[in-house]
Amino acid sequence: MEEYRIISRAEQKTEDTWNMEDLYASEDLYDKDREKTERMMERFSSFQGRLSRGPKELLETLRLYEEMNRTFEKLYVYANQKYHEDTANAKYQKMSQEAQLLGTRLSQCTAWLEPELLTLPEEKLGSYFGACEAANAAGQTAEADALSMYKRFIEQITRRKEHVLDADTEALLSKAGDLGQAPSNIFSMFNNADIRFPDVCGSDGKALPLTQGSYISMLQKEDRTLRRNAFQSLYSVYAQFENTLAAVYYANARQADFFAKEHHYASSMKEALDINEIPVSVYHSLIETINRRLPLMHRYMELRKRLMGLDELHMYDIYTPMVRCPQKTYSFEEAKEIVRRGLAPLGEDYLAILQEGFDNRWIDVYENTGKRTGAYSWGAYEPHPYVLLNFHGGLKDVFTLAHEMGHSLHSWYSNHTQPYLYAGYRIFVAEVASTCNEALLIHDLMERSTDEDEKKYLINYFLEQFRTTMYRQTMFAEFEMLTHQAVQRGEALTAETLNQCYLELNQRYFGSNMVVDEEISHEWSRIPHFYNPFYVYQYATGFAAAIAISSKILSNEPGIVEKYKRFLSGGSSKNPIDLLKICGVDMSTPEPVEAALDVFEQYLSKME
Repeated sequence: MEEYRIISRAEQKTEDTWNMEDLYASEDLYDKDREKTERMMERFSSFQGRLSRGPKELLETLRLYEEMNRTFEKLYVYANQKYHEDTANAKYQKMSQEAQLLGTRLSQCTAWLEPELLTLPEEKLGSYFGACEAANAAGQTAEADALSMYKRFIEQITRRKEHVLDADTEALLSKAGDLGQAPSNIFSMFNNADIRFPDVCGSDGKALPLTQGSYISMLQKEDRTLRRNAFQSLYSVYAQFENTLAAVYYANARQADFFAKEHHYASSMKEALDINEIPVSVYHSLIETINRRLPLMHRYMELRKRLMGLDELHMYDIYTPMVRCPQKTYSFEEAKEIVRRGLAPLGEDYLAILQEGFDNRWIDVYENTGKRTGAYSWGAYEPHPYVLLNFHGGLKDVFTLAHEMGHSLHSWYSNHTQPYLYAGYRIFVAEVASTCNEALLIHDLMERSTDEDEKKYLINYFLEQFRTTMYRQTMFAEFEMLTHQAVQRGEALTAETLNQCYLELNQRYFGSNMVVDEEISHEWSRIPHFYNPFYVYQYATGFAAAIAISSKILSNEPGIVEKYKRFLSGGSSKNPIDLLKICGVDMSTPEPVEAALDVFEQYLSKME
């Protein structure tokens, strides 16, 4: 049997790679846009201090701001996607770094805009838009409409007026922001570059390298000895550094608290959620609802223990499938057909855009040496989104294709409906389209399957989505809430207090059917998302919203598909709560989370 070999980038077939020429037909055009951005940045600085002169100056400033950011976005995406094709390529390493530096300079160049807008009295801004209405009435619609288009952009800034300080103080805090990133940078360097784990052995006695990348795959293996040894080995290393990692976590919570207070927020949670226009009540409601439905998770753990035939269920037993995984592999052509078939309920126009992406090289399909790991959907406002995959032909790869194309079509609808400033959707809704696609796909696969083992595996896969996304991410969110509240009260966070808090949460979330091993108390110390405070809850809320919407689609609720496409087209033209209300999903109430957990219970009962 021929040994598996990862090919080089040069060996990739053109048809299996994304078409970056759609973004820039040549690197000469890239260089011209880079020079153009430099010129626009110089010109933009000359607008400082002119916004109070009248609506014409304001419109000119905002038009330049939009064009400058739109051009830079193309540069940044191109440089980084070329770098992701082969991260060992020195040319594109340099291009990516230069784009990063240009972005930093762009942020500094535009830093004056928000404070200056906020110095304009409300009456003056009102008079600017009043002049637009008068121009409209006089038939001078072009310029009037142009300024009116920026009204929500300005409102997004002015609604936070009480939290924006004078220009000098904001400039000082912006410089201090680099220092505020120090805990995140320290953790990243430690977790990605410095930490090392000993090799571990399975039941066959063969030593295997344990890394951050191999850890979860080891926990998914049938060999329980390997799972236990990997689990114990990984956390024994983190335990050696628990005091250092506790100090880094504490420093990060302290910096979040500092910047929130300086900007007159009641808490760091309030500041983090306010950026996306999300009420704090949504966060609390998620935690309360999940805690109310913890008996479902306990019941799932009882089923897992029984199906795996274990006397004791340990923390290292929860990632391996409860049932045997079907040993099927799919070609990429087969994967595309499966995804097309599963997404048929979304209608012909959705499928036509999906096919356009399949046919016109939106996707970089296969692994090659140096290629960025994982998968993502990304792209500039134009011409279209891109998807990076590392496709190996397993069922999980089929789901990844559906997931990432969900993101891409969300971007396509938004970019083709909204002007540039409102096309980018908020993180709160970012996982809705991708998860909705997965839910539709799994339903179709289960409906078509005649193999009982395959059906069991699909249910196992879906149940795990609920465990890892709704329950686990909410547990993370609760840990963040409790620890940041402690900092807000002026309490110190030590390794002992963090370990104890995390252990007790695991005990409560998993219940009495689980042996909550002492080692899991160190898991908080390896979660990178904690260095972007109050981010992870959005995985759970997004998943809940997606399940609620997919359930409506599958039950053929009248008009839901068109409403869903209106949601996909919304970008950030409304706040995320109002966008989801288009589909009849109100995340300011517990109902969508409850409805998603009802689906979890249905599949759990089916598996039982």
